[in-house]
Order: sequence, then C-alpha cells, then structure tokens
Amino acid sequence: MKVTRAALPFLPFCQRLLPGRLAGLSLALLKATALEIAILAGHLLLYPSGITQERRAPAPALLGDAAQLPTEAKPPVVLLHGFIDNRSVFVLLRRSLAQHGRQQIESLNYSPLTCDIRAAAELLGRHIEEVCERTGAQQVDVVGHSLGGLIARYYVQRLGGDTRVRTLVTLGTPHSGTRVAPLADAHPIVRQMRPGSPVLEELTRPAPGCRTHFVSFWSDLDHVMDPLETACIDHPDLTVQNVRVTGIGHLALPVHPAVANGIRQVLDTAHEGEPSVGRTGGLTVA
Repeated sequence: MKVTRAALPFLPFCQRLLPGRLAGLSLALLKATALEIAILAGHLLLYPSGITQERRAPAPALLGDAAQLPTEAKPPVVLLHGFIDNRSVFVLLRRSLAQHGRQQIESLNYSPLTCDIRAAAELLGRHIEEVCERTGAQQVDVVGHSLGGLIARYYVQRLGGDTRVRTLVTLGTPHSGTRVAPLADAHPIVRQMRPGSPVLEELTRPAPGCRTHFVSFWSDLDHVMDPLETACIDHPDLTVQNVRVTGIGHLALPVHPAVANGIRQVLDTAHEGEPSVGRTGGLTVA
C-alpha cells in the first residue's frame, strides 16, 4: 500500500545500522509499523460512523410461501469486529466483497462493555438466525477480526452454530490465548483471551462432526498475538486452513487488499466437509 512509502526515508539508515537478517526484519517491522499507524489514524476518523448498528436490508420478495435464495446465490456474509471496535473497521473489506458478487453483507456491533465471550456468541447466534430468516438463506459465512473471530468460533463449536455457519474466517484471532498487555487483565473479556482461560479450555474440547470450514489468517508481524502462532487453529476435530500473512500487522488484516483477495478466494472455494484438516498456506503482502 502507498502509505508504507512514508517509511522509505528511514530504510537506508536502518540498513547501515543493522546487519543482514536483523536489518531485513527491522525494515519489515518499520514498514508494517508505519502502515499500522496510518490505519489506526484512518480508523479513528471512521470510528464514529460505525457506532450505531447498520440499517438492515429489506427482505427479498416472497416466492410462494417462503423467501428463498436462488441455488446459485452466495450465502450472506456476517462481519464481526474486534475488542473496543465497531463495524467501521470493515469498510474496505465490505466494499471488496460487494464488488465481487456478495450481495448480502452485514456487520454486527456488540457493545464495547461486553464482558463475556459466551454472551457475545449468543448475540451473534440470534443475529445470524435473523439474517437467515430475513434473507431465506440456510447458512452464512462469517469473517471475524481479533476477538470477533473468537466469539464466532465459540458460537460454532459450543452453541451449535455449525448448522448455520458454512465458513468461518478469522483474522488475527487469539485462538490459544495471547499474553500481550498484561495490565489489561482488569477487563474480564481480556482475561478470557489469556492462555488457559475457561473459555479457551472449552474450545479445546472434542467437537466431532463440526460442519463449519475454518480459515485462520495470521500475521508474522502481529503485535497483539503473543506468541504469534496463537492465531492459528489447532484442533483435531475441525476442518482448518491456517494462512500465514507476511509483512503486515494486526490492524492491517481486515484492511489490506491482498488479504481481502485471500478472504474472497476462501469464501468462494471452501465447502462443507472439504478435506483440508491441517492444510496451511501463505500470503506475502510486503
């Protein structure tokens, strides 16, 4: 992205200061950090526009006794933001999905005062039922950033959401818990995102027959994931594809066009029961 050009004047200095591989890593960190700062500034400007819930699209015209999607139609996509965020984080991703044939895209805001992943997962479940009833769809695809991915995973694994969620894409989600910012433990939902928390322990339990296809995008420069691999899903009963993203940080995952392209691809190709357990992939955006 063009914003990374702001870091270019500092690159020769870093190359002289740091040798070899360390310099290469530092340059990548510098560019990723510059991008993160630019995205944060832009997001702060957009944040007020996403505070309220979005207006719901009208229900489709009835066909006979019930509203039904054509068999060739793509499922609705539900977008779920991260901690202390709102739907404005998905402005660019939403536009990308719409430009490539997704006619029904919805964002769900949950309160920044939410203190329990389980309660947020129940809210997501009610929202998905309402989407299915209104659109006539039997299933939806879900994209969750950070905490949003964990909420969606809890809904799928623990609340029977695998009957409704065809594909769950997570972006920088602490599936095994993150140790970053220990002072944030004062917030209950942060404690639930710590390694070994009761909520995360629930997600390690057997999930035989889970029908949802999971795709986890994780970044090798994600400052929120500690350790980095916590953003990967590792569960013997789940159909999982872990995609390593190289060159960007946590905030860039729902924004970067290369990641958006990767999301579109997995939503268009992933199907229920696809034999891809343990499959990994890579995406370089630097």
